[in-house]
Parts: sequence; C-alpha cells; structure tokens
Amino acid sequence: MKKIGIICEYNPFHNGHLYHIKKIKELYPDSLIVLVMSGNFTERGEISLINKWDKTKIALNHGIDLVLELPFPYATESADTFASGAIRILSYFNVDYLIFGSECDNIEIFKELANTQINNPYYDNLVKEYLDLGYNYPTSMSKALTDLCDYTINSPNDLLGLSYVKQIILQESDIIPLTIKRTNDYHNINLTGKISSATSIRNAYFNNEDISSYIPEDVINYLPKDNPINKYFELLKYKLISEVDELDKYMDVSEGIDKRIKKFILKSKDYDELIENIKTKRYTYNRLNRMFLHILTNYTKEKSKQFKTMNYIKVLGFNKKGSELIKEIKKEDFIPIITNYSELDDKMLDYELQISFIYNMITIPLK
Repeated sequence: MKKIGIICEYNPFHNGHLYHIKKIKELYPDSLIVLVMSGNFTERGEISLINKWDKTKIALNHGIDLVLELPFPYATESADTFASGAIRILSYFNVDYLIFGSECDNIEIFKELANTQINNPYYDNLVKEYLDLGYNYPTSMSKALTDLCDYTINSPNDLLGLSYVKQIILQESDIIPLTIKRTNDYHNINLTGKISSATSIRNAYFNNEDISSYIPEDVINYLPKDNPINKYFELLKYKLISEVDELDKYMDVSEGIDKRIKKFILKSKDYDELIENIKTKRYTYNRLNRMFLHILTNYTKEKSKQFKTMNYIKVLGFNKKGSELIKEIKKEDFIPIITNYSELDDKMLDYELQISFIYNMITIPLK
C-alpha cells in the first residue's frame, strides 16, 4: 500500500481540496493518505476559520486516513521553515509520495530550481542584490532563479512547492514529490467557477456572500458566525501598546519596524488599517501578519532558537488505516507519537497548549 503525503492548512476545506484528494485516489486507489496540517493559525499568519479539531473531522470525512499537526513554530514561519517541519514529519511516517497542487505542474522544473538554490554559488548573492534594491524576499528569490534558470516561478503555491522539493533534497528524504495541476487562481479574491481559492472563499464569507457552491456541505456547519479578526485586533492592540518599547524581541520584528508600529498603533482603527499604515515594499502583508501573530502569542526570537528540534509528533485524528500506520511507526521508535498534551513533558508542547488558549479567546464568543 502506497503512503501518500499531503501538506495543507484547510482554511477552510473547499472543493479544490476535495479535488486534490479524489485525484490522489484515482492515481493510487489502494493508498493511505497522511495529512500534515497546520493548526489554529496559518503560514500567512492568519487565524484559521475552523479550529484544528474540526478541520481534522472534515479531513477524515473526506478521505484522509491520518492527520498530523504541524507545530506552531513551523506552521507560522516562512515557506522554508513550514516545509522543513512538514517534510520531516512525513519522512518519519515513511511516506512514499508527496503530492501537492501547483500552477507550474512540472516536477522537473521544481527539482532544477531547488538544486539551483542549494548548489549554485551565485544564487545567494543574487538574492541579496535584489533585497538591497528593496524587493521582499519571495520576489528576490524568484528574480534570482529567473536570472539563473530562465524560468519564472512566483505564485505562492509554486514557491511553497519549491520549498517542499528543496527540503526533500536537503533532508535526503526518500519521499518522491509529484504535482497536480491547480485549477484556480490563488490570487483571485473573487469567487470563480466551481473551484475557488481559500482566499476568495474567506473574503466572500465575511462579505455575506453565498459560498455553499465552493465548499462541501458539511464544512458550512463549522464556520464562525463573526469575523474573529475584530477580537484579535483588540488583544493585539493591548499587547502592542503595553510592550511598545520591547517589541524587537519577537520573531520577524527587525529593521526598525517597531518604530512604525509605535507611530501608527494608536492611529489605526482596525487591523486592516494597521497593516496598511505599517506596510512597506520590504514588509509584505504576509510578513506583517506573521509578525503580529508572533507578538500576540509571545513567540520570541529566543523561543524560535529553543524550538529548532522537533521532539514529538502530535496526532490529531485517524481512521482504521491510519491507526495501523501509527502502530507500525511506533514500533520503529523514531520519536514520541502523542495524541494529547499530557503524554509528554516538552516546552514546545506546553507552548502549543498556550496557543490553543489564545485561539479560543479570539474565536469562542462570550456567553
């Protein structure tokens, strides 16, 4: 039986995700699908509309056999860190294939670009040159690869897929990466066709548009009634004001951005206005999102150093096939595989529990 890996956030689970799973089952009918999923917050620094436990129920209902959590320190950092943690987990579970969606849909191009990043001595210098010109990191990386390989890769999904392939090479993993052609535009904020991006679905949902055609029927029952960003902003604003002179201890706070926060925090009436006031060419929307999330959740640069090593893998849910795989992997005794917070004394696990409390403060309405 082939073990197929998926790395996803399901924010929220939609028709494109369902298409992904169905396509895998067409290619590998007798397979076991292992999902590595970010929890209550995402790689772009956003609040997951649905909590990780309900996302797990949805995933299992739609064909996933085993759901494993990508820990917060990996799930909410840059693409390379996100990919590093996810590939490490899939490798522990002896996954045969990683299948991800991409606009490029050419795995040989991904391999060429990844090897260029790793082995070409001119790559890092080119990236630095573009950064010095004021471009953000993803754009600088894309431009450097275009210069060296004469191929442009710039969509967020393709850049993330490139990070997956690069990590497979760096970790000397036996996982074989494959792609499925994406059928929707990641950047489109408007609903289109039958498969639309998670971004467009979230945008439409909070603008009171009907999204029922774009998500499986069961997902709608798990969506929040109110946008959690409003409560998030109030908590964040308190944190920023109370620690305004010591923000540089948090992840992603650098280059004097703390001074811009100090200048605009009292002038900004909501989260979107705060982002618009502080955003620069170097500080993208996603980078600011991650930075503010790390400030709110007390994710310091010191914590980041402490959490470089993954000391456990947390299981969120499984079916019968997934249960058999857990038993098989536990026999190999690679790393503790746990299902709840009390099974292990670990600082990163303690921090994950704190993150869950913060998420609940943001998303659970007061009675």
